Amino acid sequence: MKLSIKSTFSAAFFCAAIMFATTSALAQGTSNPAPKVEPSSLTGKYEGVFKDDTGEEKATLDLVEQSGKYSGTFTTPRGSFKILKGQMVDGVLTLEIEKPGGGQGMMSLRAKGSNLSASFSEAGKNVTIEFRKAVADEISGEWDGVADAQGQPFPFTLSLKLDGEKVTGSSTSQLGTASISTGSWKDGKLAFVLEGGSGQIAMAATMIDGKLSGDYDFAGQSSGKWVAIKKK
Repeated sequence: MKLSIKSTFSAAFFCAAIMFATTSALAQGTSNPAPKVEPSSLTGKYEGVFKDDTGEEKATLDLVEQSGKYSGTFTTPRGSFKILKGQMVDGVLTLEIEKPGGGQGMMSLRAKGSNLSASFSEAGKNVTIEFRKAVADEISGEWDGVADAQGQPFPFTLSLKLDGEKVTGSSTSQLGTASISTGSWKDGKLAFVLEGGSGQIAMAATMIDGKLSGDYDFAGQSSGKWVAIKKK
């Protein structure tokens, strides 16, 4: 997307009419406080890798915490096993899980930020798994956007792909195509940098009601608002 300073920022990114309507609605929506989430809650889906006699194997942990009670499933290539119960003591969560062939096994977990470090015994061996919390993929796909450049609408499209928290892809407009050099998606916030012919364009947005709304900055020389809606 070869972007001259003039063309890029007299036509930054979003249909004025759409932008005014959307930003007005978003402003009203953000006036209400977000619902509180218990910081101690470990509910979520986690993905990890462990080693056994056949090499590396993938495992998932679907954990549900409700009023101090734990349930869910632990899944490996050998099958999916129910979490029977759990207990949190001094920051260590101990889960009782069904074992292959019957019986129960114990797994200990410690929180590491939003991730979990798990350990358990299997066939007389100590096994550890570093579980990473799976990120909901609301970003991957094609987006129709418009940016505001000094009051002028500038339509564009975004093609985004999420891998963990990393975002890759490109942006296309009447000026051409620019690739994303660095990008991230975390906690409902998107940030990425487009490599334009005349410099880098830093873009950031927040996801609200399925829409992206945020700001862009062109090499510190021009800035503005943009909004995007995912194509169906």
